[in-house]
Formats: sequence, structure tokens, C-alpha cells
Amino acid sequence: MDDALFRAREKLNSITPLKRDCGRVCGSRCCDSQEGEETGMLLFPGEDMLYRDREGWTIRQTPAGPMVICPGTCSREDRPLACRLFPLLPVIRDGTVKAAMDQRAYAVCPLARQGIRALDPEFAEAVREAGRMLAADGEQYRFLEVLTEEQDELKQLRNRLGGDSHV
Repeated sequence: MDDALFRAREKLNSITPLKRDCGRVCGSRCCDSQEGEETGMLLFPGEDMLYRDREGWTIRQTPAGPMVICPGTCSREDRPLACRLFPLLPVIRDGTVKAAMDQRAYAVCPLARQGIRALDPEFAEAVREAGRMLAADGEQYRFLEVLTEEQDELKQLRNRLGGDSHV
């Protein structure tokens, strides 16, 4: 695992979207796959090595890259970076890293519908800082660019379908 990824994970190891356990707001919906479907989180480049031989964790290859499927509950230090960032995501706008609401969060996270201002400002700043750390690494920067493009496409689709957004 590269240094940028390690530092980004560490930055978000002990800070959460709310000053309290946000899972209590919704029953930890982001950690719970719906019956009949296997959902997971996309791994950042190099992060898959942390989950390859871990009992209860499965890595699936997707067109977007490796995705990890977890056992459903885990300690924060075991979570992939995407889980630590959720419901936000660092995106690149005009060469600058910003924290934006992950468009995929609207389907599961009640905080997403309230917008970024409903979250702990320290959490949003930690997501931005983690994004800056990642952007300093070429491979991670390219990955953030791809995620940003994907987010833009999802936002356009939400807007066409009448959904509101806070990005």
C-alpha cells in the first residue's frame, strides 16, 4: 500500500460524519446489503492487498476496479477508505480537491439528502485533506479523476430523473 493511501486511511480512522455514531440514525444501512444482492465498496488502488486473505471479506473484480464485500459489521480501522469517506467523496474540480456528497449515498444514507452542511465540518475537512493526500500520488490522482467523472454522470442522471443534489 502506498504512503498516500496509508495516510488518507489514517486521516479518517477516528473521525465520522457526525459527532456520534451515524449508524444509529439509519440502522447502519450503508453496512447492510439488501436481501438477494451483494453490495460492496470500491477499493482505492493498492488497497485490495489488505483484504485478500481476510476471513469474511470477498474481493470482486468490477469494470471500475476491485470491490470488497464485507461481513456486514467491522471496526473502523478495518474499513476500506471508501467506507471511511462515506457519505462523502473527494472529487477534483478545476484541479482542486473538494469534498462532495457521493451520489450513490442518496440511495441509502439519510444524511446525504440533508446535504454536506448536515455533517460534522471536521469530517468534511478530513475528507478534503485525505483527497489532497491521495491527489499527490499519480495513480491515486487518476483514480480520483475517474471517480469524479462517474459522480458527474450520476449527478446528471439524478437531475434528469428529478432528484435533487448537493454537489
